[in-house]
Amino acid sequence: MQRTLKTAIGCCGIGLHSGARVTMTLRPAEANSGIRFRRVDIAGGGAIVPADWASVGDTRLNTCLRNAAGVTIGTVEHLLAALAGMRIDNCLIDINGAEVPVMDGSAAPFLFLIECAGVVEQPAPRRALRIKRRVTVRDGDRVATLSPAPAFSVQVEIDFASQAISRQDFYLPLSEGGFKSEVARARTFGFEQEIAALRAHGLARGGSLDNAVVIDSTGTRVLNEDGLRYGDEFVRHKVLDAIGDLYLAGGPILGAFHGIRCGHAINNLLLRQLFADPSAYEWVELSSVPTALPTQDLRAVVNG
Repeated sequence: MQRTLKTAIGCCGIGLHSGARVTMTLRPAEANSGIRFRRVDIAGGGAIVPADWASVGDTRLNTCLRNAAGVTIGTVEHLLAALAGMRIDNCLIDINGAEVPVMDGSAAPFLFLIECAGVVEQPAPRRALRIKRRVTVRDGDRVATLSPAPAFSVQVEIDFASQAISRQDFYLPLSEGGFKSEVARARTFGFEQEIAALRAHGLARGGSLDNAVVIDSTGTRVLNEDGLRYGDEFVRHKVLDAIGDLYLAGGPILGAFHGIRCGHAINNLLLRQLFADPSAYEWVELSSVPTALPTQDLRAVVNG
């Protein structure tokens, strides 16, 4: 069945890119209404921004949504990942600014908010997007694929010249417990030598060692005093990002995702390619679909 929050719960913080302080409240929402943002600082009907793949307007170091009236909500991916990980189908998110607060740079604070608010089932069946045939998009050396599979899994491979990151590969068959323990605490990351240029372009103005892992200019050392939360925190965060970006499909996915050097742009491009071909997918009620064990390894499915 579909799920929403039991009660409203709020938080405040700064935007990773804007540096602006914002207040946000997660609210229960009626069945079949989906995930929606509401800009409470904007009057009128144009204040609603749906969390939908077709609404993605900017993918520079974040996923930013834009509605038909031009109203935007940026850096939605970590919150969406938490909603996906907790299987929240319907939620109204009130926010008084143009960017979701970054908190500590991971999905863990949002997961904590959802757990504190509580979750309730709703009298409506949950729908899932079943992948019927493989869809692949490429952009240079970046590749993203969705393949048919009986359950949702995410595999991401990254490869950076930085010695602190190098090559990493992580696979997660998504389940509520697995999301919380394996990727929820993985933080966004960046490079010391890029910070000035990013801020000159209006990005990363709220970034700090409190909400991001920063690698020094030599590419060999993490500047955060507390080090990494996972030995491979970088690729785990990319998995977290992919989970959030793919939740913009409008529901859970029955399929296997495989990303190579993937990011927000190619994740959204993959959804656009998928929905451009109605023969590649179908919407099904989860109650009518046999479920796979959450620990089932689907990498063989992805790799053919």
